[in-house]
Amino acid sequence: MNTTTRSSTAERLGRWVGRGWRGYVRRERDVAGWLVSRNVPAGVVTVLLWSAKLAVLAVLLYVAFWLALLLVGLLLVARSRGGQYDDFAEPRDELRHGEAGFGWYSQDGHRLDPHDPNDPYDD
Repeated sequence: MNTTTRSSTAERLGRWVGRGWRGYVRRERDVAGWLVSRNVPAGVVTVLLWSAKLAVLAVLLYVAFWLALLLVGLLLVARSRGGQYDDFAEPRDELRHGEAGFGWYSQDGHRLDPHDPNDPYDD
């Protein structure tokens, strides 16, 4: 029996995201300290960092908007093309049990596949 525990994919992903977040916070603190050491007021540093965060968020939202618009456009095109070949638009032949036994029948009830009416297994 194996006594070592294995971490799940979700746990590994969470650890990876956590390490990335800690690294980001550390770099942000380093940048803030570097700017303050260059005699930039702390209030201005805070405004600059928040402006950078908001700019990144705006770019991400802009890209997400255009991707969503592209996806909606593709769905509309696919839907408009799919309407021409709708499966329910016209009657189709089907497998069913009819007058001449089980087989392929047209919508008006005629059997389409070859069969022997005297065959006892063709019911």
